Amino acid sequence: MRAPIITFIACGLAFAATAALASGPGTPDAKHLQPDAPRTITVSEADTPPVVRAGLLQSTLILLPAEEKVANVFAGDTVDWVFDGGHVASRFISIKPKIAGSTTDVHIVSDHGNEYTLQLREVSGDDDPHFDSKIFVAPGDKAAKDKLAEMPVFVPAAELDKVKQEAAVAQAAEAISLKAEKTQEEAYRSQYPASLHFDYAWDKSKGKNLGLQEIWRDDKFTYLRGQFQETPALYEVKDKKPSLINFDFSNGLYTVPKELDNGYLAIGKQKVEFHRTAEAR
Repeated sequence: MRAPIITFIACGLAFAATAALASGPGTPDAKHLQPDAPRTITVSEADTPPVVRAGLLQSTLILLPAEEKVANVFAGDTVDWVFDGGHVASRFISIKPKIAGSTTDVHIVSDHGNEYTLQLREVSGDDDPHFDSKIFVAPGDKAAKDKLAEMPVFVPAAELDKVKQEAAVAQAAEAISLKAEKTQEEAYRSQYPASLHFDYAWDKSKGKNLGLQEIWRDDKFTYLRGQFQETPALYEVKDKKPSLINFDFSNGLYTVPKELDNGYLAIGKQKVEFHRTAEAR
């Protein structure tokens, strides 16, 4: 018995080139063969592999369940039989015998890990001229049926190459995006110091007693930094009317989400007023 040969669907599952059989004495006439209606066969590990009736130089299409694709195929006779799965991963395998009366077996492994073994027999010498034109394969074991609902465990070579190419494209796009973000960030950092304005005035003596050290702003925020024994309340003054405002405070730094013109810090009776200088407005 010939040793099984592993074939990948991505490579076409072409075990042998299709060859024309020379006619001669004793060779059955393939023209009288008639395709039978499609049928479904159930494959179970505990049962004898079902028989597929193949016609001389006729193609029989084997279809796995819709949820599966062919990952590998092992065949006993790759000389007298042609096996073809196409050039992309699919659920289809075409078989064709080249020698009258020949037999072999085929073992199919799906991408879900299911295994299907079939017996192939060329029937041109039989009294019945019909051969199987299309065979639907169905798993007969519960474990095999359960696998259909799970994720594939094998990735056909063609799909793996596609995934690798897509991953490479995604990585290249991400690298370009990161580079653009880094360039933008560096440009912002280089320009940021020019957007800082230290144009506030306050009573330095009162500020020192309260703990206030500096006040500045950029184009969006106002900042107040100090070393405070107790966190002062921060007020904005508009039209000579004070009002509490929203701010973030962390490690002695006030961050106010707006540009303040006038305001003050207060703890109890202590109060430090500040305002933007007239030149800055």
